[in-house]
Amino acid sequence: MSFISPKSRRVAIYARVSTSSQTVENQFQELREVAQRNGWQIVAELSDSGISGAKGRDQRPAFDQLLKRATRREFDLIMVRAIDRLGRSIQHLVGFMNDILAMDVDLYVHQQAIDTTTPSGRMIFSIFSALGEYERELISERIMAGQKRARAQGVKIGRPSKLNEAVRTSVKLLRDGGMGIKEISKRLKIGVGSVYASLAA
Repeated sequence: MSFISPKSRRVAIYARVSTSSQTVENQFQELREVAQRNGWQIVAELSDSGISGAKGRDQRPAFDQLLKRATRREFDLIMVRAIDRLGRSIQHLVGFMNDILAMDVDLYVHQQAIDTTTPSGRMIFSIFSALGEYERELISERIMAGQKRARAQGVKIGRPSKLNEAVRTSVKLLRDGGMGIKEISKRLKIGVGSVYASLAA
């Protein structure tokens, strides 16, 4: 991580609310005050409204834009009010943090006091990474066990003409783990429509 003076940090604020009846303004205002106290320069404010944190990047336009702008190094730090504004699963969160840190962009989470520019913040990140790996292993084991039971019952795993419980369970587990629709389709060898149907079931 290259050294950047705390007083010269360019920051992007990201806010999200799950329903259209909620407002992101409180999140923005709280983080603007933090940035002002620290002398940070706000260069972007992005928000997703009426969108669950369980949704993937492809269904969260502002979140997608945040990552694209991070790739272009338009800012040095991403600010959010709380960790659940980024995602609902540890696996999804760890993936996001790995992505931005690889771009030399840090993360500041106000309510949980996480700042990856500090030793304590990096330690918390390493704990999240370990938990994310554990979560991935649990999901993989549950999927394999479900598919094994399905095969024992004579169910064919692949591109089924009719969705079965094992496929629906696998889809939901992968989606909860932060995997995108197309990636789930490819992983389980089923159509995108079948993925959506499984999630709606």
